[in-house]
Amino acid sequence: MFVDRVRIQVRGGDGGAGVSSFVRQRGRPRGKPCGGSGGGGGDVLVRASADASSLLKYSRQPHWTAGNGSHGEGDFRHGKVGTDLHLDVPLGTIVYDEDDSLIADLVTDGQEVTVVHGGRGGRGNASFVSPDRKAPTFAEQGEYGEAIWISLEMKLIADAALIGYPNAGKSTLISRVSAAKPKIADYPFTTLEPNLGVVALGDREFVLADIPGLIEGAAEGKGLGHEFLRHTERARVLIILLDPSELQETGYPEQLKVLLSELAAHSPDLVGRPYLVALAKIDTLDALDEPLAWASQAGIELFPVSSVTGDGLDELMFAVADEVDRHVREAPDREGYVLHRPLRASFSVSRDSGTWVVSGRAAERAVNLADLTVPEAADYSAKRLEYLGVDAALADAGAVAGDDVRIGDITFTYAPAESND
Repeated sequence: MFVDRVRIQVRGGDGGAGVSSFVRQRGRPRGKPCGGSGGGGGDVLVRASADASSLLKYSRQPHWTAGNGSHGEGDFRHGKVGTDLHLDVPLGTIVYDEDDSLIADLVTDGQEVTVVHGGRGGRGNASFVSPDRKAPTFAEQGEYGEAIWISLEMKLIADAALIGYPNAGKSTLISRVSAAKPKIADYPFTTLEPNLGVVALGDREFVLADIPGLIEGAAEGKGLGHEFLRHTERARVLIILLDPSELQETGYPEQLKVLLSELAAHSPDLVGRPYLVALAKIDTLDALDEPLAWASQAGIELFPVSSVTGDGLDELMFAVADEVDRHVREAPDREGYVLHRPLRASFSVSRDSGTWVVSGRAAERAVNLADLTVPEAADYSAKRLEYLGVDAALADAGAVAGDDVRIGDITFTYAPAESND
């Protein structure tokens, strides 16, 4: 089963919690703080792999989570970092974030992009020691990993692509010139998914793709081919296969016109893509005088072929190989890319049913302590919020003393600094 577009949920691993612990010595009941920090959660990365051929496994399993970090322990023992999760995808896969914004185009083996980060591990009490805080009694909780939905869209990377009407003979042709074994039948839209085959010509070889049949209006969604038009975008060379048989209601001159029009409607870039024109099923014709005369008048180099008898296939394949070689020399390989997304604001303030809501990782980290009922921990958290500017932002938004403020799962009573004097 060929799957070339999926939507999956990815979740970073949770960070481990820090611990509050002290060295126990005779005569020093509390002793020196020695609580270790928790390990950070693993990240989720999407990685292009030459060994992946489809997105099928992601359609069957839409939820993926990286490894969690382990908790810290006493005696300065820090938790283990969670294992990163690498999701291998076929070369030519495009990655979109949950807002359908493009974030990466992965075309080379091993190219990768981090799509979500794991939660930060909580710090143990040993990390909070300072000149003013000799023996902190609090530690941080571990953070939850990010969780978002992303979309993966695969575009086949082929040297040449076969384009034609349904039943034009594309599948039969690719089966004759390569080891590909597509489904072949005599009814329209036999090919419901692209097929790839490697064509070997002595010491030369290239990858040939069989694109499902196109009809007029395919770029607007008619027929089945519109789902696969994007697979032509990666091909260096296009082979337009015309069908002169009586099975087609449209004559081959009109077929060429329609196919070129549909390619242009899908992507203007395809208009300038080099292409060869082949006339299939010549074994069903009494003579080639008429199509050759048409091609000559139209200024087209026509390659008559028969996948049944094999006539003309070598000439066509050598011409494709020459065109691919020329394209490689003149146009270097397409490079993938990863877009750098802007950093999110550290926090934001909004109003929800009479409660002020402060959202953002920076603010949530400020209150992410194991026990805020400990006065020392509450004081530390208040200072962090003030340093981040949360107090000032709430005041600017119109918060007054006594208002409820929610940060994460915790609700506070807002008390401006001047009311604490």
